[in-house]
Amino acid sequence: MPAAPIHALPALPFERRGEHTRDRILDAAEALFADRGFEGTALRDVAGRVGIRTPSLYNHFASKEGLYAAVLERGVEPLLELLEELLRSDAAARADSRAVVERALALLARRPNLPRLVVHEALAGGHRLGPILQRYVGPLFARAQQVVLGTPAAERWGPERIPLLVLAVAQMVVGHFAIAGLTRALSGEDPLSPEALARQTRFLGDVVEELFSAHDAPDRI
Repeated sequence: MPAAPIHALPALPFERRGEHTRDRILDAAEALFADRGFEGTALRDVAGRVGIRTPSLYNHFASKEGLYAAVLERGVEPLLELLEELLRSDAAARADSRAVVERALALLARRPNLPRLVVHEALAGGHRLGPILQRYVGPLFARAQQVVLGTPAAERWGPERIPLLVLAVAQMVVGHFAIAGLTRALSGEDPLSPEALARQTRFLGDVVEELFSAHDAPDRI
């Protein structure tokens, strides 16, 4: 009896193969930039991790600077969309600080290397990449300040302290991911595990809810 024919899986269209390769390049670059910084990462390292030749990278990105910018854009864009959604929403949605923290942490959990990348460049001075960082990270802070100005926190803390409040919250949220390696070494627990992330989300929700409550703020200095 003749053997049944073996049907090969259909090949992906060229466009989809290209998108898949581009995503793999971005994933590899994000991890390497987070570990080594911009200066310490060579395109050959990215290509090697993806399993392609270095010249093939130029089919997707014109330069290392372009690749770095694409990594930032991919990570920052969903956060910007969240803030834009809040700006278009009613006051009740903006005032629900716990829900905002939960959504922000969920987005960062999908790209846990992004906070480490930004902090790495900040500690390194970020002089060469300042314009790129400002182009993608700057709008996040501007939008976040606009959102907070539409909440009771603006009256509690005063408009002049809103930038400080936004920075403080950002440092708490980003810090969980940025120092994940240190936390893991000190506690022996993976801070990026679902259980740890759920616990951190509840904790930060409590903290931010208190910060954004209508209680009187401490005396201003």
